[in-house]
Amino acid sequence: MQTRIEVGILGATGMVGQHFIKFLQGHPWFDLKWLGASDRSAGKKYRDAMTWHLAGGTPDTVADRAVEESKPGNAPRLLFSAMDASVATEIEQAFAQAGHIVVSNSKNHRMDRDVPLLVPEINPEHLKLVPGQQRARGWKGQIVTNPNCSTIALTMGLAPLKPFGIAKVIATTMQAISGAGYPGVASMDIVGNVIPFIGGEEEKMQQETQKILGEFRGDHIEPLPAKVSAHCNRVAVVDGHTVTVSVELSGKPAMAELHEAFEAFAGIPQQRKLPSAPPRPVIPMHEGNRPQPRKDAERERGMAAFVGRLRPCPVLDYKFVVLAHNTIRGAAGAAVLNAELMHSEGMLD
Repeated sequence: MQTRIEVGILGATGMVGQHFIKFLQGHPWFDLKWLGASDRSAGKKYRDAMTWHLAGGTPDTVADRAVEESKPGNAPRLLFSAMDASVATEIEQAFAQAGHIVVSNSKNHRMDRDVPLLVPEINPEHLKLVPGQQRARGWKGQIVTNPNCSTIALTMGLAPLKPFGIAKVIATTMQAISGAGYPGVASMDIVGNVIPFIGGEEEKMQQETQKILGEFRGDHIEPLPAKVSAHCNRVAVVDGHTVTVSVELSGKPAMAELHEAFEAFAGIPQQRKLPSAPPRPVIPMHEGNRPQPRKDAERERGMAAFVGRLRPCPVLDYKFVVLAHNTIRGAAGAAVLNAELMHSEGMLD
C-alpha cells in the first residue's frame, strides 16, 4: 500500500487498548492517529491518562498524543474498539450511525443477527451480513466483531474438522489471568489455585462457536447444528488460553484424516498474505507434552493456534488440546486481522 489508512482506538487506555497500540506499531497498512477513552481521560496526554501494563515502555508514537472523548467527531473512519461492555453498545452504535467502521473486541454485538462474528480463516463469508445490517439499522457505517478469547482457540481447533461433520463438543478451558484485564484476579485468589468459574464465559463459548462455524443464509447465520458444552477455569498463567477438546464427528474419519486436516488448514488470510496472518493459522504439535502457554503462546506473533495430543476419545470420537494467545489472537490481533480482511474485500474503500 502506498497510502496507509488512518485508524483510531476506542477504549485506548485499558489493557486491550494497549494491546491494540502495541500490535499496530509499524503496521504496513494502518496508521494509528486517534485515541479515544472515557471522559476522565479526555484532554490528557496518553502517557498521563493511563498506566502502561505491557512489556516495555509506552510507545513514543502515542505517548504525547492527546486522548479524545469517545464520541463521533474528528475520529478516523476505521476504529478498533476495546470498550468495556458496560458502555460499548451505545458508543459503538453512535460511531456506526455516524459512518464509522467499528471493528470491535467487545462482546455486546457479537450475537446480533446482522453482525458478523468473524474469524477470517473460518467464516469470511459472514461479512455478507454487513449490507443488511446497514439497511436495517439505517447506518452509514458498520460493526464487525471478533469472538471471545477462549472461543477463538476452540473454533480454530474445530474448524479443520468441520468437513467431517461436528456433532458434539465438550471443551474445558484453562484461561490465563490476562483475560481478566487489569488488575484482574486478586493474587490471593489465583496463586496456587484454580478458579472454576468465569462469569458468562461458558455461555459465550457455546453460542459463539455455533455462530462462527455456522452457514451464511442470505440475511442471517444458520448456527452449526452441534451440541457444545464448555467448562471454563481461570488458572495462574499470564498469557495463553489452553482448551482441552473432545469431539464427535458424524463422518467417522480415521485418525490420519484428522492429522491431514490440521496440517492442511489455511484460509483467505494466508492466500492473500494479509500482514497479520500467520503462514499457518493452526500448527499441529507432535510432542506428548505440547502445546504449553509459556513455550508456544508467543510464537507467530501470537497469531497462530497450536493443536496437540490428538488421540481417540472413549466417550466421543477424538480429543486434543488447543492453545491460543488470548490478548493477541483472542483480542487485538484478531480485530486487526478482521480489518485487513475487510480491506482486502474492498470494504474500507
